[in-house]
Amino acid sequence: MPKKVAVLAVNPVNGFGLFQYLETFFEKKIPYKTFAVSVSTAIKTNSGVNIQTDALISDLKGHEQDFDALVFACGDAIPVFAQNAGTQYNQDMLAVIKKFNELGKIIIGHCGAGMLADMTGIGTGKKVAVHPFVKSFLKKAIGTDDAFNVDGNLYTAQTENTISSMIPTLLGVLK
Repeated sequence: MPKKVAVLAVNPVNGFGLFQYLETFFEKKIPYKTFAVSVSTAIKTNSGVNIQTDALISDLKGHEQDFDALVFACGDAIPVFAQNAGTQYNQDMLAVIKKFNELGKIIIGHCGAGMLADMTGIGTGKKVAVHPFVKSFLKKAIGTDDAFNVDGNLYTAQTENTISSMIPTLLGVLK
């Protein structure tokens, strides 16, 4: 039986990355639900396309046990996060990421996901594929130049352009 996936989408989200996950899940009949890391379920891609998510990150908090995996769909995540780090939705996102890790669930992401793994401590000592621009900022995780990395329950792709190389491995654990 396929695993159920919670997909986090920041505002603005990288549509190319997000849609690769969603199309794969839809085509392979992997159940998923989208959660906006925002004050509204109406978000945009970083190219301006409007998207309606299923729910807010606050709706996922406390319900992590209902899902088997978590996807962090990056966008302008790190700069936007830095500007809004203290907001409730960003604090909820960090708590959800940590809870999924505590529960030993699969955590998937690309680009800035390795940076969030570093910031939350879930990437401590783990190899993560990260965008080349953020690799030097990692303190606890081990940044690589690989297209993607799997280290324990953490699956990371370097950028939205390398997600496709990670998809076959993801399907192996999600189907």
